[in-house]
Amino acid sequence: MANHLFDAICQAIPSRESALIEAESNRIWTYGDMLDCSARIANLLVRFGITPGDRVAAQVEKSAEALMLYLACVRAGAVYLPLNNAYTAAELEYFIGDATPKLVVVSPQSTAQLASIADRANARLETLDMQGGGSLMLLADTEPSTFSNTERQADDLAAILYTSGTTGRSKGAMLTHANLLSNATVLQKLWHFEQHDKLIHALPIFHTHGLFVAFNVTLLAGSSIYLLSKFDLDQIFSLLPQATVMMGVPTFYTRLLKDPRLTHVVTDHMRLFVSGSAPLLAETHHAFKQRTGHAILERYGMTETNMITSNPYDGLRQPGSVGYPLPGVSVRVADPVTGALQGAGQPGVLEVKGPNVFKGYWNMPEKTREEFRPDGYFITGDICVMDSDGRVAIIGRAKDLIISGGYNIYPKEIENEIDVIAGTVESAVIGVPHPDLGEAVVAIVVGQPGADIDASMVMRSLETRLARFKQPKHVIFVDDLPRNTMGKVQKNLLRDQHRDLFS
Repeated sequence: MANHLFDAICQAIPSRESALIEAESNRIWTYGDMLDCSARIANLLVRFGITPGDRVAAQVEKSAEALMLYLACVRAGAVYLPLNNAYTAAELEYFIGDATPKLVVVSPQSTAQLASIADRANARLETLDMQGGGSLMLLADTEPSTFSNTERQADDLAAILYTSGTTGRSKGAMLTHANLLSNATVLQKLWHFEQHDKLIHALPIFHTHGLFVAFNVTLLAGSSIYLLSKFDLDQIFSLLPQATVMMGVPTFYTRLLKDPRLTHVVTDHMRLFVSGSAPLLAETHHAFKQRTGHAILERYGMTETNMITSNPYDGLRQPGSVGYPLPGVSVRVADPVTGALQGAGQPGVLEVKGPNVFKGYWNMPEKTREEFRPDGYFITGDICVMDSDGRVAIIGRAKDLIISGGYNIYPKEIENEIDVIAGTVESAVIGVPHPDLGEAVVAIVVGQPGADIDASMVMRSLETRLARFKQPKHVIFVDDLPRNTMGKVQKNLLRDQHRDLFS
């Protein structure tokens, strides 16, 4: 198998076939166009002085050119650092200061607030907009359309993705060429992707699901992508009769189910619906099967591991289960405290080992050591049960992780921001059931006696400090927080108390 992710892609793709169809403009990119454009950007990166192992950060709107930037980094041996375009300047200052990229690519409207951040990190700043305009492409257009891929080994880094942490500081998961290539190769075969497939791509491209699963898998099969800038019901329904696959988060499926246009007829041409990034409710699974005749295929993964398990393509796709370990991936269930292995049906923390598992956390060797067992298994922190035939069900999440609309949100980061607001004593942030988002962020706040503070003040204070998806949907003031005998806040009681807030 090739070591270089892009070498493997080049071996698989048909040069004259459609690679990308931009849904809004109907602009068609052939695989030849893709090779030419990514080569021009790769040549530009080299001219900028970017060498193998250097980081390239991108906080840009979704576009075909943004995907070409990712491919160009892979071709040039650079390490791609995609950043959620909802992140605020305060958050970006940490990411850029930690990863020290040589190049930062942003949307044109963000240059004013990010210029000083890039300058402090000694990074070059270029722009790219959602139509493919901006300084990056203007410069790239003058570069040659051929590029000899920089030699990379399997263990060399291809990307760094930042994932939230309970300490309030994000961790940079280091992903290698082997991590990305092995996972995409397995999924392409497991989910039967072939050249005739057409994928509806409405996911963001700054995380594992939209970038590495949807994009890499499709390219390795030589398939086509309908590229949507965002999830739009009208566009989805116009594409369903001609597409064959859709990947989404549970929110996509709950919104489709609310629309009367979702029928057996409109989905008749489809062969596969995939869901991930957050738990899919059993009721959503059943309702979708009844309306369309299709059983959604739920899978499970993490930023640090890419995909770990999947329900079968052929066979029972069991609601509430994330399926079986992928070929070549080993999982086990252990006691989260002692590490003792658990038997079938016994809950514990899921641990995983395989070519998909990341290299470690950027600049955090101690944290990396903490998250791995001595025999090399990565501790996911997700609580699960595994039955006797190896099928996995995730039943909870350690460390109070909230998943809202497919985004991972750690309460501690939000609590840290609330607790420094004048007039607050302390806070507890929880996730409660939400009919559209899966979970919604709710902040429980204890105010100082007599302080002039209310929910709207808390919300306004967070607007410039946190990405929108992390901001609480509701703020509740209380006199004190429930605690156990050890003084730990009992968030389970808070979740039970407010679980019907959005019902």
